[in-house]
Amino acid sequence: MSTTSPISQQPTQDAYDVVIIGGATSGSAIAWYLSTNPDFTGSILVVERDAGLTHSATMASNNCMRQQFATQINVEIAQYAAEFVKNFRENLGGDLAIPHIPIRNFGYLYLADNEEFAETLREDQQLQASCGAGTAILARDQIAEEYPFYNLDDIVAGSLNTVDEGAFDALAMVEWLRGKARENGADYIENEVVSMTRSGERIDSVTLETGEVISAGTVVNAAGTRAGLVAQLAGADLPIEARRRYTYIFSAETPLDQDLPLTIDPTGVHMRSFGEGNYLVGCPPRDGDPAVGFDDFSYEEGIWEEKILPVIANRLPTIGEVTVIDSWVGHYEFNTFDHNAILGPHTEVTNLLMCAGFSGHGSQQAPACGRGVAELITYGEFRTLDLSPLAYERIAKNEPLIERAVI
Repeated sequence: MSTTSPISQQPTQDAYDVVIIGGATSGSAIAWYLSTNPDFTGSILVVERDAGLTHSATMASNNCMRQQFATQINVEIAQYAAEFVKNFRENLGGDLAIPHIPIRNFGYLYLADNEEFAETLREDQQLQASCGAGTAILARDQIAEEYPFYNLDDIVAGSLNTVDEGAFDALAMVEWLRGKARENGADYIENEVVSMTRSGERIDSVTLETGEVISAGTVVNAAGTRAGLVAQLAGADLPIEARRRYTYIFSAETPLDQDLPLTIDPTGVHMRSFGEGNYLVGCPPRDGDPAVGFDDFSYEEGIWEEKILPVIANRLPTIGEVTVIDSWVGHYEFNTFDHNAILGPHTEVTNLLMCAGFSGHGSQQAPACGRGVAELITYGEFRTLDLSPLAYERIAKNEPLIERAVI
């Protein structure tokens, strides 16, 4: 790992051109893109309340990569993510200490148990294909030929892509982005923004939990599940909630003799290969998908026995008995408005920029969105990929851009 000094609580100065609230995936992507852009000559402060990222969505990430989305902008964001990760060392400057981060291309497979959903998959496949994605629609017998281990009695069709779809080491990506941003002069502190002062439509300063008042030219809200609270500090609104997602790692009595694609079962349970011979399975809560407290990482009673295990037994009948070897509860920063990322300036607080609301897609969307927010700060516009469909302005206008492909 890139060598940097320990992260302090105190900033090194009392004024910064850019203050980024949140130093996990999105915040570190923004800091790295800013710090490597020769056209940006300002100072950067990144405030992260949990420097070890212990309770972050980054740490709990299932490390997924896919292009099977229902909106063009999300397909394009995912395509950039794949290229960024596949060329990670070169993108970060070519230092031989920087690891290669391969994508394990076992693919994504959406299963449809009714013709209505199958038609939705066909519509989405046409969109994805128009963007150059390798998604194909498979009939039940085609799925059985490719993956003979499934029980497909209730399935009518599926959507499969094995090109740049699978899993990657998202945590390594974040650690190196953070390390390189710090090497480039970004100031990281383990602290929390507890209040802000405004003059009209602009934030003047932020106050840290330890008492320091920091003058800020631009404030970026990349606070994940707490992004709504951060917006409130500036007198703004943001429709983001913390929602639980459960993940289990299990071994099988009779492992499959080929990779298990990330399979999205009609029940909402998803599962895939993990490591060598083990498997990952995850799902939302059983009854609805309620918002939870930021520190609520409790397990719903019966989630494994009553929701997950029956799906594994039904869909993968040949693997025999399964044994849980690890599990965790993570949080999605869920955008209740339209399930999409929220980027760019707030309409009422002009120097408050958003980079939040990823609804479970943050690890793979951070490269493109981090680059885009850095461009907004530096140039006042998107220069590479036009991310304006995800601008906060759509919320103010009540014009949702619905992403239905949310797991």
